[in-house]
Amino acid sequence: MPLSRLPHLHLPVSAVLAGACLAALVYAPAEADTPRPGPDRALQSQLEQLVRAPGGPPGVIAVLQRGESRRILRAGVSDVDTGRPVEPTDHMRIASTAKAFSGAVTLRLVDRGALGLDDTIGRRLPALPRAWHSVTLRELLTHTSGLPDFSRSPDFLRILKADLHHRFDSRRLLDFVAGEPLLFRPGSRYQYSNSDNIAVALMAEAATGKHYEELLRQLVYRPLGLHDTSLPQGFEMPEPYMRGYDVPVQPPAAPEDISELVGASGVWASGGIVSTPRDMTRFIRGYTSGALISRATLREQRRWVDGASEPAGPGRNKAGAAIFRYTTRCGVVLGHTGNTPGYTQLIAATPDGERSLTFSLTTQVNKATKPQLLEKLREVEENFVCALLRD
Repeated sequence: MPLSRLPHLHLPVSAVLAGACLAALVYAPAEADTPRPGPDRALQSQLEQLVRAPGGPPGVIAVLQRGESRRILRAGVSDVDTGRPVEPTDHMRIASTAKAFSGAVTLRLVDRGALGLDDTIGRRLPALPRAWHSVTLRELLTHTSGLPDFSRSPDFLRILKADLHHRFDSRRLLDFVAGEPLLFRPGSRYQYSNSDNIAVALMAEAATGKHYEELLRQLVYRPLGLHDTSLPQGFEMPEPYMRGYDVPVQPPAAPEDISELVGASGVWASGGIVSTPRDMTRFIRGYTSGALISRATLREQRRWVDGASEPAGPGRNKAGAAIFRYTTRCGVVLGHTGNTPGYTQLIAATPDGERSLTFSLTTQVNKATKPQLLEKLREVEENFVCALLRD
């Protein structure tokens, strides 16, 4: 991928619960890997059209789950050289859907009284710039903080362009914008910023004295049975993985494998997690259902403001605390999207977690790089949501 395109990419560039109700949400033994007649054939055709579209992904997989019944539809390949199909156990970069994981960690800490949604940067992270001290955890989670985005910093981009595998100090990423004022008065408007979830993770660490990676393991991975999810620092992908590609819109240039183009240390809690479609399905079902947090905290999480995920999800978007509401023509699902070099993601579920959709592409699609393909993608995603919600 030409380095000149990097500034236009959205660089994102991440106590055990017991009970049969949680197990029922996250484990689904029934799996249909062959499209069913009728509606599934139409959905399968749409996936194949995405793969054939100019700049489209070499591979795509969709996991639809209702209760314990799971259907998997896929098109294209995981590896263009070998022709290996995409599998639900393949690792992938989950991009900004990792921000939902930071929400899961901090909202669990809110339930435990270790953090409060009205806690400020000044209280929890007093070493950060004084101009930021009034920003609250709630404003960080809803992208209404006004923090400038470190991933747009000229110094950050200069280092990254010089060495795409540069090992950043993830806990010092906000230093790249520490000399900048807030972009607006906290809480006054919405603006998506990768800095927000870095600060969220740092607040969780300050409140507990534990590394964010350990908090993920204790508060998210173990309770939901996520066995193939991690937050690495390097650039190497764990096997097996679906390869991510840079796919030019104009042929005849061939797709370029960029799975390991950029390391995860420069995105960390804002987008560095590696997972699988199977684990992501388990996560979004548990996250939306209330398996991780109390009903009272769920209500606080779902105070919606105007704002869209990046890239925009299906239907009309509203922003909550590390979650988005997608209002489609067939109903409402909650979730998150993400994009990073080589990958585009959507995870969504009904508010009770009973029905879920995980939708993963092996190329990056966003408004800046492929606006026409993004509109097609959102249309297909909405059709899949409708199939999910249809009685």
